[in-house]
Amino acid sequence: MKHLKKATLAMGLSTALVLPALVLGDVSDEAKFSPKQMTDWLHLVMSSDRTVYTRLIVNRLQNKEKVIKASEHFEDDKALVLPAQMFRFGAEMVGEQTDDFSYSLLSEWPINKQNAPRTEVEKAGLAYIAANKGENYYATEELGGTTYFTAVYADMAVAPACVSCHNDHKDTPRSDFKLGDVMGGVVIRVPL
Repeated sequence: MKHLKKATLAMGLSTALVLPALVLGDVSDEAKFSPKQMTDWLHLVMSSDRTVYTRLIVNRLQNKEKVIKASEHFEDDKALVLPAQMFRFGAEMVGEQTDDFSYSLLSEWPINKQNAPRTEVEKAGLAYIAANKGENYYATEELGGTTYFTAVYADMAVAPACVSCHNDHKDTPRSDFKLGDVMGGVVIRVPL
């Protein structure tokens, strides 16, 4: 199973969602994994991709080699896309292609106010992961007549670029982040 896990990550998100069903039973069979397993797998792929981009691209090119900066105005500045923007663009693209799940990056201390929690589950989840480092938050909630399994995962400062961007931003509500701090949370929803 360990090799299967590595192979699944290497093959990408769509394979990660289909492969468990193929291994455990025919795709047309009843689901062989829980909403919690699904959101955990989705988060693993999202978190890994974002950490790789942040550490190997943004941190290296901006902070170490000082070749190009990352900017929220990346087009005008001819700069790299910020990791949070890259994440949001991916979430928007997924939202255009499926209603099977959604995800977003939210924070109790958002630089961009559209990234503030709105629902009670989002608020409770962000508070929980900030107070309980290393733990995730799971709940169900009803939105627009649909019941969702909602998972909230800590979004950590994984590179110096994360800390400096948030601490130095003119609109930041919090300027004391350190490497390894919880800066917000990834919220994943799967309709039940």
